Amino acid sequence: MEIGSRLKNVRNEKGMTQEHVAELLGVSRQTISNWNSNCSQK
Repeated sequence: MEIGSRLKNVRNEKGMTQEHVAELLGVSRQTISNWNSNCSQK
């Protein structure tokens, strides 16, 4: 499983927003969005 799809699954299970995950990881919300989008395109 790729990091993007795993992150998306866990984020959805926990009810977390992309913004919240981005703050926790110290990255932009756009980065989280890109990771999530990449897992959907493959």
